Amino acid sequence: MMPIASLFSFFSLLRQRVSSCARDERGISAVEFALLLPLMVMLYLGGVEVSQGLTIDRKVTLVARTVADLAAQAQKITNSQMDNILDASTAVMLPYSIGEAKVVVSQVSIDADGVAKIDWSDAKNGTARTPGQTVTLPAALNIPSSSLIWSEVSYDYKPVIGYVITGTMKLTDQIYMRPRLSDKVERT
Repeated sequence: MMPIASLFSFFSLLRQRVSSCARDERGISAVEFALLLPLMVMLYLGGVEVSQGLTIDRKVTLVARTVADLAAQAQKITNSQMDNILDASTAVMLPYSIGEAKVVVSQVSIDADGVAKIDWSDAKNGTARTPGQTVTLPAALNIPSSSLIWSEVSYDYKPVIGYVITGTMKLTDQIYMRPRLSDKVERT
């Protein structure tokens, strides 16, 4: 059996050591860093993925506007001019690849009864609309005996890291513009 004095000194020594460890702050920063590191990495990677997705979404909008604007400025568009118009989308999408984007530009004619049909359509990396196909337009744009240039763009965004945003997101936009120099844009 241990004498009381030695037991008392043991507990006294134990209390001093525990007290000393409690006052020691040398490892607290390392522990806090280890606890916060996964959260900081997730926030950083998430910020990169979301900001890149927003940038590409903005580029999709710019491609839709650019293609419609270029087509609406013409009175007549030849095959080589249409190739140039669709190729402009590559320059607008830089530094991102146009390979993931589908660009469709069409002319929609609205007859006297308000029925909208495709006159002509061209596409890059996608399928053009069928001439004669009936389409539904927003009510504000469905003006009888008129025509519109309709540009549609979709982009399959695949995050590089895929940590916060997983899978493929389809980013889309479309715009309608009236032909500027004539009632209709001829497509030859």
